[in-house]
Amino acid sequence: MKKTLLGFILLCLLVIQTSAQNSYAKGDITTIILTGKIVDEVSKEPLEYATVSLYTAKDSTLVTGGTTDKNGKFSLSAKAGSYYAQLEFISFQTKTIGDITLSGSKLRVNLGVVELGAGAENLTEVEIRAEKSSTQIMLDKKVFNVGQDLVNQGGTASDILDNVPSVTVDIEGTVSLRGNENVRILVDGKPSGLVGIGNTSGLKQIPSNMIDRVEVITNPSARYEAEGTVGIINIILKKDKRKGLNGSFNVSAGYNGLFITPLANSDKVPFSVGTAINLNYRRKDFNFFINAGIDKRTSPGGGTTHQEFYRADTFITDYTRQFMRDGLGLNVRLGADYYITDKDIITASFLYRPSDDNNYGEVSYDDQILSNGRFSPIGITLRSDSESEKESNYQGALTYRKTFEEKGRKFTADFRFQDNGEVENSLINEFFGAEEIPAITSTPQLAQRSINDEGEQSYQLQLDYTHPFKKNGKFEIGYRGSLRTVENAFSVSEDNVGNGEFVIIESVSDNFIYDENIQAVYTSIGDKINKFSYQLGMRYEYADIQTTSVKLDSVNSRTYNSPFFPSVFLSYDLPNKNAVQLSYSRRVRRPRFRELNPFFSFTDARNRYGGNPNLNPQFTHALELSHLKYFEKGTITSAVYYRLTNESVERLRRVEIQDGDTITIIQPLNLDNSYDYGLEFTFNAEPTKWLRLNGSFNFFRSILPETVSPFDFNDTLSNDAFGWFANVTSRFTVNKSTNIQLRFNYQSPRLSIQGSRKAIYFFDIAVSKDVLKGKGTLTLNMNDVFNTRRWRYETIIENELFFDGDFQWRSGSINMAFNYRLNQKKRRAGRGGGGYGGGGGGGEF
Repeated sequence: MKKTLLGFILLCLLVIQTSAQNSYAKGDITTIILTGKIVDEVSKEPLEYATVSLYTAKDSTLVTGGTTDKNGKFSLSAKAGSYYAQLEFISFQTKTIGDITLSGSKLRVNLGVVELGAGAENLTEVEIRAEKSSTQIMLDKKVFNVGQDLVNQGGTASDILDNVPSVTVDIEGTVSLRGNENVRILVDGKPSGLVGIGNTSGLKQIPSNMIDRVEVITNPSARYEAEGTVGIINIILKKDKRKGLNGSFNVSAGYNGLFITPLANSDKVPFSVGTAINLNYRRKDFNFFINAGIDKRTSPGGGTTHQEFYRADTFITDYTRQFMRDGLGLNVRLGADYYITDKDIITASFLYRPSDDNNYGEVSYDDQILSNGRFSPIGITLRSDSESEKESNYQGALTYRKTFEEKGRKFTADFRFQDNGEVENSLINEFFGAEEIPAITSTPQLAQRSINDEGEQSYQLQLDYTHPFKKNGKFEIGYRGSLRTVENAFSVSEDNVGNGEFVIIESVSDNFIYDENIQAVYTSIGDKINKFSYQLGMRYEYADIQTTSVKLDSVNSRTYNSPFFPSVFLSYDLPNKNAVQLSYSRRVRRPRFRELNPFFSFTDARNRYGGNPNLNPQFTHALELSHLKYFEKGTITSAVYYRLTNESVERLRRVEIQDGDTITIIQPLNLDNSYDYGLEFTFNAEPTKWLRLNGSFNFFRSILPETVSPFDFNDTLSNDAFGWFANVTSRFTVNKSTNIQLRFNYQSPRLSIQGSRKAIYFFDIAVSKDVLKGKGTLTLNMNDVFNTRRWRYETIIENELFFDGDFQWRSGSINMAFNYRLNQKKRRAGRGGGGYGGGGGGGEF
């Protein structure tokens, strides 16, 4: 019986084997894979989202198709047979590959590397069947493509960042990543004068139409500078390399005061107008590019605050703050690429960004005292601030890039300089009334003038070399050196007698100089073995910081210890287009110029902001486990992350009495070690041809164990805060020429060391319409539709202070933008979805 059964099984296996061989011979197998890679024939760079279409040789029937990934690679499945393939990319010449035979004798057929040549004459013939989605998701980073985002047309870089997954921007323009503001912001992969001097104020001056995309890197490798404890945000400006003349023109206009009553004492109308041009011209060995924009932007804002000081009696003040910011900004960025050979390229670029702002604000203080259970009014003070702010920023860069015959081997040398200046001149007047808000008159009871003159010069040199080995291995080594000097002359003068003669207040006037010298070298090695990838890196940074107070004749020199910053990335490709990655890196956040500068702002006499010359850097150990799932119609990533930060920095408020007045002072201070962990989901999907969705959800917990207060040794500080934020963007394709985009953003309430911040949420909407036979696009957008974008917060210092307020940096706005494309064709909606890569720390090996 057993022998009979065994014989039957062997007979069945023989029949199955024979059937399979016959099927191979007949061409019935459906698992034959066709692969290849598409690159630019000049730069040899991979072309992401190039279209590959497979047709039958017999009757030219379309069998299947797809798009390339971020490495230019594609993979198609088809039955055995004879075919030809067409490879297309916008503004590149279409290439046809014939005589493709798929047979059962070979389950995988590789077309190798296919080069596409650019050609302006084909621009009107190529129709792209897929476009980059507004958000691309990868294991090591997320890419937000600005050109596909409708609600930010006519906006600024700050508006764009506030809508990027995992990123938030607060009322002061401070950028946070995953709820933490210790993030490094780069432009085209390098520090830039476009951001601003010592802060992110310059982001409000960058028009959105100059930006191509934004990359968010939550756990950078050793290749990147170690600055930024929670990661890097890299803003990529527009630049093209297609032959001939091509580009785009933008004009926009809008109204910025939908829900705020303009200041009675300001004659400014809250309008914004702007225009921009992005042009590229390539001929033979030269490629010229220019991005230029000019905009006039006037926007109102304001808020209210209730403040209580607890002393023998309770001193109560109700604030009402209003302002009107008015600015004229110009951005000019131009440059050229020179192709010495096909493998040697020199790029020179220059940036000029001047701006001229004239801002006006008013703060009223309604003072009362609570004594023996009775409220007694003290008086009402009105403080006006007329400020002129002029900036002039220059930046130049020279880059040499060499590629070799060996695939993936390259060398890059980049040198750049910056020279930035900013002068703020404020005239502050105070008027006092006994029972009602006083009128602005020509004879204030107190007049003050503050002048803040800042200048910055920096020089940077970066060298990077990449050497491939074996099939997927990669070795990298590099150097980065930077020298930076910031000088700040700050003075406050006062006219107490009303004769127009201002006398300098020496206690808050000084010249502060910041010198920074950072030298770094790095190396990394990585490889991919079957489905497993790894990358190991080490970065060494020498940092020497020196601050000088001219008035005090004091020099504070500091060389920071702990100069080594390792990074480890381990990835594994799972079945069904899944990938997981475990990464670790050590990061640093050194004190910035403004955090070391002790001079206090004088806009609000009762609540002052200043730096701390003795502030130490904070070092962070970051660990992250992430998973990427690629679907036919989208991608989703999930990540669990953990951060341990040594000597964490917090901005704390304290109460002081100066010259008989009770004021609060806000300064950054080092506290104990802090712990952060969280869970993040990011998705990108196209469930139907007419609907595209993307969004993110982030939950985090921040813990600061009980630590002694730096202000009062009998008091302690601690914090255990939960928070979460989410955003969802949906884009509807009404027809071939009309799109509608909706966006909702929510941030949960969150505790802080000295108080809390309440929830904030807002909703945006936009509609676009293609005109002029597809060469132009009209976009109408409305931001903060329900007027809910208000920051609400409170501060509590036990037995000393209660502080509760709300603030609106800007009101809801409505904008109209028109974009005209020269020798470009707008990409149509199709199967986008995002990238898929499983490499260690920077893509596949």
